[in-house]
Amino acid sequence: MPSELAAPATRALTTPVHLILDYLKQEGVRAVFGIPGGPITPVFDALYHDRSIRLVLTRHEAGAAFMAAGYARLTGRLGVCCLTTGPGTTNALTGIAAAKADSLPVLALSAQVATVAFGKGQLQDSTYDRCDVVEMLRPVTKLSAMLAHPRNASMLLRQMLRTALTGRRGPVHLNVPTDHMRARVPETLQWPMQYRAMSRPFDREAVKEAAARLLSSKRPAILAGHGVNLAEARAELLELAELLSIPVATTPKGKGAFPETHPLSLRVFGLASSPWSEAYLLSGQVDTLFVIGSSLHEISTQGWDERLQPREALLQLDVDPAVIGRNYPVTTALVGDAKASLRELVFQLRRLLASGEHPRPSRGAALAGLKARVPAVLSPETCGSDALPMKPQRLMRELDRALPEDAAVFVDSGNNTLWALHHLTARGGRTFAHNWGEFGAMGFAVAAAIGGKVAAPSRPVVAIVGDGSFGMAGMEVSTAASHGIGVVWVVLNDARFNAVHHGQQLQYDGRTMGTEFLRMDLAAVARGLGADGLTLTRPEEIGPALEAALASGRPTVLDVHIDADEVPPIHSRVESLERFFTSQA
Repeated sequence: MPSELAAPATRALTTPVHLILDYLKQEGVRAVFGIPGGPITPVFDALYHDRSIRLVLTRHEAGAAFMAAGYARLTGRLGVCCLTTGPGTTNALTGIAAAKADSLPVLALSAQVATVAFGKGQLQDSTYDRCDVVEMLRPVTKLSAMLAHPRNASMLLRQMLRTALTGRRGPVHLNVPTDHMRARVPETLQWPMQYRAMSRPFDREAVKEAAARLLSSKRPAILAGHGVNLAEARAELLELAELLSIPVATTPKGKGAFPETHPLSLRVFGLASSPWSEAYLLSGQVDTLFVIGSSLHEISTQGWDERLQPREALLQLDVDPAVIGRNYPVTTALVGDAKASLRELVFQLRRLLASGEHPRPSRGAALAGLKARVPAVLSPETCGSDALPMKPQRLMRELDRALPEDAAVFVDSGNNTLWALHHLTARGGRTFAHNWGEFGAMGFAVAAAIGGKVAAPSRPVVAIVGDGSFGMAGMEVSTAASHGIGVVWVVLNDARFNAVHHGQQLQYDGRTMGTEFLRMDLAAVARGLGADGLTLTRPEEIGPALEAALASGRPTVLDVHIDADEVPPIHSRVESLERFFTSQA
């Protein structure tokens, strides 16, 4: 990209479709996900002539939206899904809502019937007096709008990109009537630096106040959320923690923000908490809690446990001021980018420490003592069990040993989430992505992993999913097979919606309803879709099978039969639900 702010060379006239593709290329988009349909075909024809953007043909529009989210998660850039009008767009709604919950920049580019046919009952009309997709997607996007005139294409697209990629990032929806797509319009192409801010803001005075409070704290803690990963602030978080010897827990969605092999790690707190994090954060002894990149929603607080409130000061850092203080009263609010704010905070702390007025704290011995008394996981003896059916705890131990250090792990919503969050280890290079936070879409990881692998083809990408989620989105294995995308799916096959099953048992005196189904032969399904499929029933098979699948580079489903009756670490969620049902939350 040139340093000067002159516009790139332009054609005299172009079409809105070509403008859209040119803008996407400038934003670093190298792949789009979608399914063709009559009104959207001008976009597909433009992709036919311009192969610099890869088209990944999916099996369902929800899968396309999930893949776009997975692409955005691993690149930090815009993910794009292309949708035809009517049901093509409504099918994608869940995936777009998942992207909003995870603050992922996704452009949902949808078609619309021709403007001359509005209100006449054309096939798949989704305008004002029908199924109005612009209005339908408005609550699940940062911006949803129709292109009203072809000459507004550049202006509106720049607004979409600016909205998706600045502040708290998120999805946007651009709806384009098919007769506008090939209209002749002047080309007005701008560089990204000309239409959206590329800054990392921080609040200097709030940083100074936070530094003073952390230095005066006797028993501080850090709770690191999803925002640390999104801001790529892991190195800054590590430096802060080591500088002041502060123990660090992560929220479930923040898993991976801090290495769980580090002596200061408390592992995950919230859904599927580690006993370490519970013993430290809920002890009533924490005087200063520094929350970074988390809105402190239900899943990250064990249903807003009052014991999480520190004795003296709660510091909360977030790029979105609307979430600060939403669920817990704060002492110091830091509005800004996590990476820039933490970098400035570390600089301020080093300056104060260098003055000699503040002794450098050391808390290693006390934390080591806690870890000697309390196990990192529940029932650790089960992790080595040779019992059959295979214990899910043992499965996770074998996966943890076999997963490469730089693996991108996509975790679906359900029983598998609980086991993976609790037992898998976040090492320095591993990325964890899941949607069980404020939304929790089943099928997310089945498809999002494909988008992740397209984004990072050289990284090992593994999806850990349940058979319930696989039943919802498993046809996307065909997408991976068709395009040679080497994702490995590890499916926990227990013939149940098992998180709900165990939740019902705990709440209703052992009664369950609507949670069980016939066991599926998912390895055979995978082979039928053109991928490799293996059925695994013994613990010693897991590691070699995963390593072989990753080495093959082929899409592979590992159909793992597990003990369905092992109760996952779901108790905090069940207790939250019970309070909700009695209006006590």
